[in-house]
Amino acid sequence: MTDRWVIHLPVTAPDLHRARIFARTAARVLARLSARVEPGGVTVSPEDQQNVRHWVFCDRRLPGGARCALPADHTAPCSRRAPWLNRR
Repeated sequence: MTDRWVIHLPVTAPDLHRARIFARTAARVLARLSARVEPGGVTVSPEDQQNVRHWVFCDRRLPGGARCALPADHTAPCSRRAPWLNRR
């Protein structure tokens, strides 16, 4: 038996695009609250086909061991932070 448990939190959205946006936002907020949140593992799926999963983050490894924080379908070079999060 493992000492780790995974939380599955069903949240609905009207389409895949909005589901990914909501999942990215939720993952980033929760990651700020706890180091135990693994945003790279976030997926979304159709409600009636939960075995069909779509990745939310790219999560590729970057030099130095960090992971890409951009959306799964990004076309820009991988980055540790989304460029729009650097704006103030």
